[in-house]
Parts: sequence; C-alpha cells; structure tokens
Amino acid sequence: MDEKELIQVEIYGLSLSSSISGGGYAIILKEVEGERRLPIIIGQFEAQAIAIQLEGIVSPRPLTHDLIKNLVEHFGYSIEYVLINEIKDSTFYARIKFDSDEIEDMDSRPSDAIAIALKFQAPIFVSRGIMDEVGFIPEAEQETSSSQEPQKNEPEPEAEKSTTETKRDRLEELKKDLEDAIAKEEYEKAALIRDEIKKLDISNIN
Repeated sequence: MDEKELIQVEIYGLSLSSSISGGGYAIILKEVEGERRLPIIIGQFEAQAIAIQLEGIVSPRPLTHDLIKNLVEHFGYSIEYVLINEIKDSTFYARIKFDSDEIEDMDSRPSDAIAIALKFQAPIFVSRGIMDEVGFIPEAEQETSSSQEPQKNEPEPEAEKSTTETKRDRLEELKKDLEDAIAKEEYEKAALIRDEIKKLDISNIN
C-alpha cells in the first residue's frame, strides 16, 4: 500500500465501553501527527494483554502474545509493522507485516495485531480511508481554537460548576480505586483505572 495512504497511530488509552452487550473495552488510537482518535472495541483478554504491555509488567510465564513473539523470533523473523486496513459492518480488520518478503502479510484482529506490535515495538498504522471515515476529534479540542477565553470576574455558570464538581468527585473516586488495585496487585485493573484518570484530566473522549 502507498505510504501516503498510511497514518501512524499510537495508543491513547483503554477505557470501559457500554456500547456492546455485557460491557467491554475500547482501545483508543490517536494520530501521531494529528488529533483524530479512532476507538476500537476489543475483548477483556486482549485489553488485559495490552494493559500489561503498556505497564511493562513481566509475567512469570509466557502469555499468549509472548508465545507468539517467541515463536516468530525462534524462526529468525520479526514484525515490521501492523496495519488496520479495513472496516466491514462495523468490524475492523488488520494485517501483520513481517520483516521478510518470503512471508505473506497475515490477517489478524486489530486487538491481537496491536498487542503483537507492542511486543515487537513495531509501529501501528491505520489506512487513511478508515481514519477519514471513523476517526474524530474530541469536541473539547475542536472548541479550544474557536472559543473565547472567559473573563476572570465572570461567575461560573451553575451547570458548568456542577459538571466540574462531578468530574472532580469522579477523579477522587478513581484515585482511591487505583490505590486499592495496586495494593491488591491487580495490575491490569490498575492500568485501566489510570487511563480513565488520564482521560478525565485531559478531555472526555466518550
């Protein structure tokens, strides 16, 4: 694929998602050279695998994606990059590109492709068509450039004040949950809580 049609992304965060039955997780990808976000619904196992890698937690025994990495390297290969290249009926598809032309690109779920890319420290790309179709810029950032700075002596509207207080209370609650998760050595849960705190500190992307 033409390099001009590829957009490099990075992991912005993991979050709980209520958009699927029974709840689930969403991984948020962000343009490296832009502000657009791309949310992808993933399973709990894949979310935990990605969270563990992001936190740098080393498992005493190889997990599934560790085993895949060991197998690929055992045969003398590596991963060049992964590409989220297609979306059909709201389902994303990805390809894993090896560092050898002797091996064809491998079809993969985006969640597995991302987890493997993290293992190999390989770049993650999204096709421009997908980002143009599904990507979005958070409203808070869209309004930053156009909104005027409020006057210092202007009283804060009651609705905005209420929202601010609710957000502050939620942050305090999450911080307590984070401390509790760390104390119980629930590192996957701690990583997800940390991402929720990060999102509240910056902007609410949901």
